[in-house]
Amino acid sequence: MPSQQHKLAILDDYAGIAESHFSQLSSQLEIQSFPDTLNVRIPSEHQALIERLAPFTIISTMRERTILPASVLTSLPNLKLLLTTGMRNASIDTASLTSKNVTYVGTGPKPNAVKGYDATNEMTWSLVLGLSKTLVEGDTSVRHGGWQPGLAFPLAGKTLGLLGLGKLGTQAAVTGIQGFGMKVVAWSTSLTQDKADEAAKSRGLPAGSFRVASSKHELFSQADVLSVHYVLSDRSRGIVGAEELKAMKSSAVLVNTSRGPLIDEASLVDALEHNVIRGVGLDVYETEPLPEESPWRRDGYWGRNGRSKVLVSPHMGYVEEETMNSWYEQQAESVKAWLAGEEVKKVIS
Repeated sequence: MPSQQHKLAILDDYAGIAESHFSQLSSQLEIQSFPDTLNVRIPSEHQALIERLAPFTIISTMRERTILPASVLTSLPNLKLLLTTGMRNASIDTASLTSKNVTYVGTGPKPNAVKGYDATNEMTWSLVLGLSKTLVEGDTSVRHGGWQPGLAFPLAGKTLGLLGLGKLGTQAAVTGIQGFGMKVVAWSTSLTQDKADEAAKSRGLPAGSFRVASSKHELFSQADVLSVHYVLSDRSRGIVGAEELKAMKSSAVLVNTSRGPLIDEASLVDALEHNVIRGVGLDVYETEPLPEESPWRRDGYWGRNGRSKVLVSPHMGYVEEETMNSWYEQQAESVKAWLAGEEVKKVIS
């Protein structure tokens, strides 16, 4: 690379940990961090994002926080190197990077990752347990001088419904069976019983451990806990809508740690307003961070006056200290190699 000093923009580092990893390159880079996420769907913020990023040669992104469509990327004259976390980021228009000859680089798993286990599965079950064991209500009650706020509901013997049985869906299934004694039923457009049996056997469980529902309607109607583990695409957007919510048991809970747009938000809000299901646990949303006027920010509203319970988390599924620090460490190593004109690993084609 030429010897002139390059500029590095760090986007969406909510935890403020990235600069410590890039500091080793401070003599070669002008580094600036932008922890506030701009929403490109808002015209004024779309233009503000272009103006913010136009001077930078290198941009460090965090997966699926700031959206970088073609309309932004093609307006960045100096961009040469774009860093993301993981090896796939649905928020970035890859074709634009190719047309601009921008080097696009991802990251691998943390060095001490345990095969078959993932932080997102931990978040899934945190939400399930938070809802089933009334953890937030209990904490609030005790801190305000009260005691038991109501009845918890059991998981053992209940049916865990999984919308999607990929890597994360399979982890959730294993946890449900081995951790809580639940029965598992799953569905996706391409899932067969043979595939479900293979997934079970890959985790040391017998064939038949994961039963495939005959239809999406059957999945939703049978689940006591319905957890979403689906890949977001144009076809799957809104795959959970009014009909699916109406099919659920009134005693059931819905959990989404996958992607916000998989659930039609207006339909979900309406169902919760009318107490169609017991409650919902959300870690992902249509727009992130949540706007101030979001229905999920209503304090003292949900779970009262005949409305369903709502438990929310600010997209913490992958946000744990070992993973995040490993990702930024890998990004810094990629920048170091790029600046030195050496081979950069984990280039995304």
